[in-house]
Amino acid sequence: MRILISAGEASGDLHAADVVKALGKQSSDIEISGIAGERMKKAGCQELVPMAQLNTMGLSDVIAALPRIRRAEKTVLEWASVHQPDVAILVDYPGLHMRMGRHLRRLGIPVLHYIAPKLWSWGVWRARRLARSQDKLACILPFEPEWFARHGISAAYVGNPTAATSHGGWSRAELCERYDLKQGEPVLALLPGSRPGEIQRHAPLLGGLLAALSKRMPTVQFVAPRAPGVSESSLLPLTEKGAILVDRTADGYALRADAAVAVSGTATLELALWDVPTVLIYRSTPLTIAIARLLATVECIGLANILLGQRKVMPELIQDDCTLDGIISHLAPLLQGGDAAQDQRNEFARLRQILGEADPAAKVARMAINMTGNQAAG
Repeated sequence: MRILISAGEASGDLHAADVVKALGKQSSDIEISGIAGERMKKAGCQELVPMAQLNTMGLSDVIAALPRIRRAEKTVLEWASVHQPDVAILVDYPGLHMRMGRHLRRLGIPVLHYIAPKLWSWGVWRARRLARSQDKLACILPFEPEWFARHGISAAYVGNPTAATSHGGWSRAELCERYDLKQGEPVLALLPGSRPGEIQRHAPLLGGLLAALSKRMPTVQFVAPRAPGVSESSLLPLTEKGAILVDRTADGYALRADAAVAVSGTATLELALWDVPTVLIYRSTPLTIAIARLLATVECIGLANILLGQRKVMPELIQDDCTLDGIISHLAPLLQGGDAAQDQRNEFARLRQILGEADPAAKVARMAINMTGNQAAG
């Protein structure tokens, strides 16, 4: 059995690697190739194109990267035309994968898109493109199948990869022990994002927050996770002021701090599932924010808040509201561990029930094998 799999950025590499491992458990007679990151290669995927070839940093770099992205797509499609894989699994990265999926289907190759694009947030007009680019859609948010069904797309909820692993990992005590933190003093996690543009905008802001809080609350200890591909130099605004870097790739990584300030993204969902009271922040260019507000169809931007009924369980401080004083006013009650922190934790318990603990990689692997018509795997 021959399977094509593709991922376009670090999170996709992680989720795709889990699928590669799950495929290996389902059958010993599978050859897996594709656009691969380091985790996918370690899991057993043969690299047709290095995932790094797709890496971009901001709008200007996206434009500059278009020729190499097109070359990557051409390489994959030429390989698929010659080798005719039994199924293609395209993980997230919809800008490339919706186009590539359409071409793969024209070659007669069934396409499974894993991690549905968030068209429900903005971009509903792309639903028709998505319908043409896949045969099956695997969703990681439980409300998505119903939304896609209303737009003529059949989809299935396979579980959430963040929720599936959130019950394990380091306890707060283990986090403190690993990084020489004092068990009896509050630990604040600062998460400036994982993309270069996000870090450039948010790391100095969080560095200023660290300096201000150190004067007002001198017992607070600060940690900041470093994601794969993020340089230590980009986090200097935090580390120079005393933040301790935490390796996101370490075995058992779980950032179970007492509170957090985090840029909107998957990290805020992780924090909720780890029971960490959080203030969500986000800054971008004025034009980007204006367009987002014009096109958005949701009231909240945080995934936890959206899943909890479009309520700002985590305070959301966006653009002009994202100031030091604003952050501190919402953060101080969380660090004090009173009702504000407990109210968030009560909602987070409900969030875990909503998402469940199913293993999405195993379900995606089974879906993919079933799409090949091969019944021998097991």
